[in-house]
Amino acid sequence: MKNEYSAVNHYINMVVARIDRKRTKLKRSWARWQFDRSIYRHTIKNHDKVIADAELALKNKEIYEAENAYAASHDPLVRQGHALKKQAEQRFKDRHAGKNIERVIIQVPDPAFSPAGYSLFTNLAESLYFIGIPTQILGWDDDTKGIIYKFNPTVLLSSDHASYLERIDWEEIGRYRETKQLKIGLTASLAEYGNTPLDHRLGWAKKHEIDFYYSFRDEAYVSERKEYKPFFDLGYKILYLPFGANILHYYPVAGFNQDIDFVLIASKKREHTIFMKDIVKRHYGFIDGPGWKHAPNFKFNRDRDRYIYARTKVGLNVHLPEQIDWACEVNERTYQLAACGVPQIIDHPKLLEKLFSKDALFIADTPKQYSEYFETIINDPEAGQERALIAQQEVFEKHTTFHRADSFMQQLNALHTK
Repeated sequence: MKNEYSAVNHYINMVVARIDRKRTKLKRSWARWQFDRSIYRHTIKNHDKVIADAELALKNKEIYEAENAYAASHDPLVRQGHALKKQAEQRFKDRHAGKNIERVIIQVPDPAFSPAGYSLFTNLAESLYFIGIPTQILGWDDDTKGIIYKFNPTVLLSSDHASYLERIDWEEIGRYRETKQLKIGLTASLAEYGNTPLDHRLGWAKKHEIDFYYSFRDEAYVSERKEYKPFFDLGYKILYLPFGANILHYYPVAGFNQDIDFVLIASKKREHTIFMKDIVKRHYGFIDGPGWKHAPNFKFNRDRDRYIYARTKVGLNVHLPEQIDWACEVNERTYQLAACGVPQIIDHPKLLEKLFSKDALFIADTPKQYSEYFETIINDPEAGQERALIAQQEVFEKHTTFHRADSFMQQLNALHTK
């Protein structure tokens, strides 16, 4: 009788839990619907025009990005950003040219499949090439054999996810390695972030002779989190490649007035409805990215986006729960907004203080504080400009993708000596 009672009780608990999950899902759906409905009508009405204006400006980039345009600008963020960009480019241009034997091929997903993956891997490819490393992209639908025998890589980088790996001809890779040296590196991905169980993937890695892993997360976080231990137990090295600003695309441009109150270019998330609902209801801004109802035709365009940022008074930024709870990373947007000179309001990812000084960004711990900071910048633009100048300088001096590519090559070269 006791066992029957326990079984019934367990079933009831399961039903209650299922109802609670559905109730929570409905509440979130309702909140998102309310958020969409509350967006200031001019934000939605002018969305396509803002994009069209930015694309037209990009076609005339020789006007807005000419040396005389920067020299004539009265905006200190434009002048400083331009000077810092030139310094960074001079520092890193062809730094590794003729000094490194590596030839790197990087698998890059279609932006329609993964805007974030496209951004990360394209940024890496462009930055490696800029610092003097021969680099080739392996596109989403490219023929593996045709690319590798034409380019003759010594390093192949991909993501440890089935959607990436199934597009590579591993038999052809094996034949290539019979006569040529090729190190293969995959992302150090955890099941806790939505991937498949790690033990299965590590077994696949041993079978296919994967040489090393790399992570976009902070080194201390990877070292301390126990879920990464299986990588180290099997003798793998993990290289570190944090996010940064690709200043080949993200930098300030001259000749624009800040006539848009805020910008948010990001995939739609629950966190937006929590932190930004009061702002989007009362102010004219630009919202774009995957998942937004008013932007069904979203297209990823890094060069266009800097012209949208140039018109913006405030950059809005929020993070995923894991980035708040763990000192693992800050998102790419943090660096991109800073490089473009946009005063930025951000929630509180745990790693933030390790990367930026306390006066570089407006850091909000609550939705109320987030809205208050927004009003501060709108009503006192000089306060926003003061912090944006600090953030911009810190990004160009420490957090560009040139810095990341340079560090990555140093780590990669160190694998030979260990």
